[in-house]
Amino acid sequence: MRHYYDAVIVGSGLAGLTCAIYLKKENLNVVVITKESNISETNTFYAQGGIIASTDGDTAELLRNDLLRAGSGYNNLKAVDFFVKQGPSLVFDFLVDEAGIQFSKSEEGNIDYTEEAAHSKRRIVHYEDHTGDKIEDSLISHAKKMGVKFMTDYTAIDLITNNHHSRDPQEVYRERKVLGVYALNNYKGETETFFSDKVILATGGTGNLYYHSTNQVSGTGDGISMAYRAGADIINAEFVQFHPTCLFHKDIKRFLITESLRGEGGRLKDHKGKEFMKEYSEMGDLAPRDVVSRGVYDRICKTGKEYMLLDIASHYKGSIPLEKRFPRVFSTCKQGGIDITKEPIPITPAAHYFCGGIKTDLKGKTSLKNLFAVGEVSCTGLHGANRLASSSLLEGLLWGKSAAEEIILNRNEIRKEHYENIPDWKNPLNAEPFDPLLIDQDMQTIQLTMWNYAGIIRTQKGLRRAESDMDYFAHRIIKFYKSAEITKQIIELRNAVVSSQLIIAAALKNTRSVGCHYISE
Repeated sequence: MRHYYDAVIVGSGLAGLTCAIYLKKENLNVVVITKESNISETNTFYAQGGIIASTDGDTAELLRNDLLRAGSGYNNLKAVDFFVKQGPSLVFDFLVDEAGIQFSKSEEGNIDYTEEAAHSKRRIVHYEDHTGDKIEDSLISHAKKMGVKFMTDYTAIDLITNNHHSRDPQEVYRERKVLGVYALNNYKGETETFFSDKVILATGGTGNLYYHSTNQVSGTGDGISMAYRAGADIINAEFVQFHPTCLFHKDIKRFLITESLRGEGGRLKDHKGKEFMKEYSEMGDLAPRDVVSRGVYDRICKTGKEYMLLDIASHYKGSIPLEKRFPRVFSTCKQGGIDITKEPIPITPAAHYFCGGIKTDLKGKTSLKNLFAVGEVSCTGLHGANRLASSSLLEGLLWGKSAAEEIILNRNEIRKEHYENIPDWKNPLNAEPFDPLLIDQDMQTIQLTMWNYAGIIRTQKGLRRAESDMDYFAHRIIKFYKSAEITKQIIELRNAVVSSQLIIAAALKNTRSVGCHYISE
């Protein structure tokens, strides 16, 4: 089946939804495809803490300094300036005034701004600790009312380019441009062709490449791998941010304990009840995430324990009752037998955010014509070597809007004859079925390799071991992929091994410690 759209957006998180809404305002024929059965199954949905927003007494210069300090000065200054000047007010202009989102308020009826690590001001708005799902569900509802088309259970396989896919040999000599996406209909097992001269990747990050992660299992580096194979520039891939406080529990996995707990007084302690973060930074528990993650990880290694503790019960300084201020954390921990109002929370660091990605400009444009990237899959350079807390949602919002404005400015009417020389997807002859257990085993091997050798603390020796192992995995997995029945799981496994190779190669190339890329001598 062949589809034709003015714009194809791959991914249904905040960045993709924002882009779709702005495009639909101008009556573009736009489709959002997602590999999940549920549109809202995104990292956006699970974001707890909040989003940076404008507030009295704050300035662009203060926010700029905080971003640069957190990012170790590795940031793209143009992206930082664009963000601090255009971003914070957009929360109220778009999310509140247009999408109708009401953020939490204090008992006095004012917006409740919270504090998070490395911020010099309380500038983060939130909806209890359900900020992400509030934004995600509200934008989905808003997009549907506007007529945005959604297609669930479609797994993007490859970007279509003129150089690689056209049957016209003259296209080899022309500028490379993206013409659409091949995507698998998960239910039917059939691959369909989505044609467009504007493709927007909003596929999220790489969290599921690691053994411990706050991300959902969908975070397999899909967009990064697709863009790399098509020839797009990938930058800053060594910068994988680990969140210092993921719930450590035998039954509850991938649950993030929001940084706002530490912003509201929470303290990290060892099993003897001793606070330890002052030993790693004068900012203590509110140091940047890379510093706190290394502190917790180092303490775990030195004590031989599997986890450390986050004590909010003894130090909470908020005016709203703890169980109402953090209802998701409270209820989830309660399900696991932990009462956060009376006892500390077992935590461990976990892969959280990919600061690298597909290189884009201030308009979301990549190095390939017709290809845009927004959100975590992209690398604007805003975050530098380490992301400032609660900046990612606003980045997705701002660049989703910016990319849409650029596409609208340069819109073209879709011409079907333009795609006549692009063939439909061809499956291999005598395609082999696969054992799902083998794919699970390969994915776990990738995750353990990345956690042990390309994780929070790295060594050159460990990275070289990871490079060798991943090269072997890649050879075996890609060889099997070429002869296998195409499925969502096979596609994700190929993307995971390619994205892992990119992270390892970048980490080996950058021989100095900076931000969340930490090399131990």
